[in-house]
Amino acid sequence: MAAALEEETADVLARLIRFKTVNPPGNERECQEWIAAYLREAGLEVELIGREPDRPNLVARLQGDEPGPVLGYLSHVDTVLADPDDWTHDPWAGETHDGHLWGRGALDMKNQTAAEIVAAATLAREGWRPAKGELKIISVADEEVGGRLGAQWLTEERPDLSRVDWLLNEGGGAVMPYGDRRLYPVGCAEKGTFRFTVRAQGVAAHASIPDLGDNALLKLAPVITRIGERRADFDVVPELRTLLQALGEDPDDPQQAVDNLRRTEPSLAALLEPTLRVTAVPTRVSASEKINVIPARAELQVDGRMPPGMDGAATMRRVRDLVGDGLEIDVMEEVVGNRSAVDTPLMDAIRDWVGEHDPGAEAVPSVLHAFTDSRWFRAAFPDCAAYGFFPMRHQTYYDTWSLIHSSDERIDLRDLAYAASFFVDLPRRLL
Repeated sequence: MAAALEEETADVLARLIRFKTVNPPGNERECQEWIAAYLREAGLEVELIGREPDRPNLVARLQGDEPGPVLGYLSHVDTVLADPDDWTHDPWAGETHDGHLWGRGALDMKNQTAAEIVAAATLAREGWRPAKGELKIISVADEEVGGRLGAQWLTEERPDLSRVDWLLNEGGGAVMPYGDRRLYPVGCAEKGTFRFTVRAQGVAAHASIPDLGDNALLKLAPVITRIGERRADFDVVPELRTLLQALGEDPDDPQQAVDNLRRTEPSLAALLEPTLRVTAVPTRVSASEKINVIPARAELQVDGRMPPGMDGAATMRRVRDLVGDGLEIDVMEEVVGNRSAVDTPLMDAIRDWVGEHDPGAEAVPSVLHAFTDSRWFRAAFPDCAAYGFFPMRHQTYYDTWSLIHSSDERIDLRDLAYAASFFVDLPRRLL
């Protein structure tokens, strides 16, 4: 069973990688139609639906005889770009080398699509059906540019089709070694987005006579330096209090906790520390349109992220502390971070499975630095418990983050089979 599951999941993932679904433009239809045919052949009911014909979303169902909770397996099949010149192996070939399957989407996130659909097909072929409730496979388009045509459209326009009580998506699951402990993060929450522009005013003049002007661009230089050197004060949300306690640290002294983590596991500290506070990263500067004109106006654009649940007013106070006074700040985009309850039957099932399949390991709640499609399901179905979880034993949390959206993206075949076995087992526990 295990060998057959590994072989089938690897074959499915390789096939999915060969569909070039780079977004934009996406062009997910051919990939989604292949998945639909695969699941229909196994015995699932499948529907393809979307706002644009070439970019459908897929919902497949395995229903029980009686009403009950709905367990959803979510993934997206669009990817970011990949330049073959930057890769050791062709990113669109889906080839296996050195025990890993290589290609764009091998970690983000056609790996999860493959594991979830193979698990559902395996259950259906065996004749398994939920005693109560149903299992839904939801494969969406358009996640890489925000999900407008994918999860957002599906949850807002077809809540009847997309409603779930429990949802598994990307954003966690790869093991985090910490000393002699093995921690599996479960993505229970996501940071929000707070993008803003800092504007400076000056006086234009010919660049050959600097003293005749007042260079607005120079007024932004100290701001960039301050943002680069300073850190916002800590704002430790409940999920991270639980995680720090699980690590043996005091959540009321986050700076000491981070210092301790740096000594024990620097990679974990580097990934955890940004989730404990508002972050602000300068990414764009614009000023004069001509090289020989001193700019009268200059703009700095900053990508900010805030802990889940933190509103714009509280975030702006942190931002103003970083930027300083005297400069105009305009908010470009504000999305409050989202979260799901931690104490749920889904979390209990994940903890039990991890303990059984990796004895001594622990499942712990975590906060994702960025956002995923889970936010649309949490918004549409407030009682839904949506977690990021794709269990991996061999390729660590630290390994995976360095490969996502990067060259040489790849997954350990043992982890692909490990995750598929989880997705096969979970419905039997919950439904």
